[in-house]
Amino acid sequence: MVEELQLRVAPEVAFDERHLREYLSRERGYAPAGLTVRILKRSIDARQRRVMVNLKVMAYVDETPDEAAYSVTAYRPVDGSRSAIVVGAGPGGLFAALRLIELGVKPMILERGKPVRERKVDIAQITRSQSVDPESNYSFGEGGAGAFSDGKLYTRSRKRGNVDKILNVLCQHGADTSILVDAHPHIGTDRLPRVIENIRRTIIECGGEIHFRTRVTSIIVRGGKAEGVETAGGETFLGPVILATGHSARDVYGWLFENKIDIEPKALAVGVRLEHPQHLIDCLQYHDSRGRGPYLPAAEYSMVTQADGRGVYSFCMCPGGFVVPAASGPEQVVVNGMSPSNRGSRWANSGMVVEMRPEDVGAGAKSDPLCMMRFQQELERTAWIQGGMSQVAPAQRMADFVNGRLGDSLPESSYTPGLMPSPLHFWMPQFVARRLQKGFTQFARSARGFLTNSAVLIGVETRTSSPVRILRDPLTLQHVSVSGLFPCGEGAGYAGGIVSAAIDGERCAESLAGYMNE
Repeated sequence: MVEELQLRVAPEVAFDERHLREYLSRERGYAPAGLTVRILKRSIDARQRRVMVNLKVMAYVDETPDEAAYSVTAYRPVDGSRSAIVVGAGPGGLFAALRLIELGVKPMILERGKPVRERKVDIAQITRSQSVDPESNYSFGEGGAGAFSDGKLYTRSRKRGNVDKILNVLCQHGADTSILVDAHPHIGTDRLPRVIENIRRTIIECGGEIHFRTRVTSIIVRGGKAEGVETAGGETFLGPVILATGHSARDVYGWLFENKIDIEPKALAVGVRLEHPQHLIDCLQYHDSRGRGPYLPAAEYSMVTQADGRGVYSFCMCPGGFVVPAASGPEQVVVNGMSPSNRGSRWANSGMVVEMRPEDVGAGAKSDPLCMMRFQQELERTAWIQGGMSQVAPAQRMADFVNGRLGDSLPESSYTPGLMPSPLHFWMPQFVARRLQKGFTQFARSARGFLTNSAVLIGVETRTSSPVRILRDPLTLQHVSVSGLFPCGEGAGYAGGIVSAAIDGERCAESLAGYMNE
């Protein structure tokens, strides 16, 4: 007998296979010896004082599960096939390449940075030497920004693509199958590099190419058509182009602007990285002064409100995680967050950001496509100066920030380059600081204890999304004035995370294949 069940159970049942089998045997009368259980979906409901877990499970009684834990996509050889260029090896570029292979097109990936494991050495140097390699950092290199900034897979992009396929492809390449089960799936920064390497292996084994340390400096455009690219090393690659550079490729935005390739400024969000003790967040979210106990995972939160006509919200919440230095060049301080797969650190962090629109940065800004990028640059340089002109980050206790108080001490933090006490409330743009202060006050009303001097604000969080949108036709996904150029993913302004970028990569690949067949 095979039976699908919807269950609402205690955490010790949901997160312990032996307890779950005992529960089903007791409640449903199944014989324990012949029972196999597969969890299909799992979500935590902490809205009430007693935390419960919703499960969808398949119970097999005296039956052997015959379906695989995940579905497998077939990739065929593309040696000798027509080629297309993919600029960038982040999730948009990698999934574009995989989809091109499915469609019989040979992808040539050009990545300015290094292979994912080599990036680790350069990222470690940010803390050790306080210096940033502009071609190999948290933003640039194989895997893109997501490779070393958490690996969360939660997305609301289901309307625009097949989320399940993306998750299954990740499992096919080594991700734990729990990402198919949990409501907020997460691979973890410690495990994601292996998945990325396996994707690279698939691409190469099928006949695709990946060129590292190959920075694209220009797109070859003739008669309104993209015919290839040129690189900093003097190489030329010919073919239609998927441009998946990620949200920090400012030199690419500059080239597009100088060459009158249509772009526009895009709304984004800026603010700080807020770090609490994880135990405090566990107590608040699970309504228990003892914390999460032995079965529940590190608690996360989501906050959103309005302040003076702009959204104030949490972004990229990392339970059991670390705050990391995410600058992509000199004279910048930028922070981000990440969590290992076990989410086992003593800290919880999230971006706390304020919605910004082009008109917020000055009169006439809408007519300047790079106005939001320049705002990012100015704020990141200010943070660099406030931190002592190194990767030490300016920081302030949370309650001091809200109350406009100076402070000369800071709590212990996960940010390894170090923190410097700084009056963020004073030097951050007032339309950002003021709204953050109001937002934190409102969040404290729904989560008593959230607003505390045990938490610290670390500046600045600016890379929430691209500051530019590269204009494309919504049907063909080609650039509005350059055929054969497919702006893709987060860097082009059409995605916001690993899964949505991967989905957009697949869509661009499909459109490019259709373009080649015209």
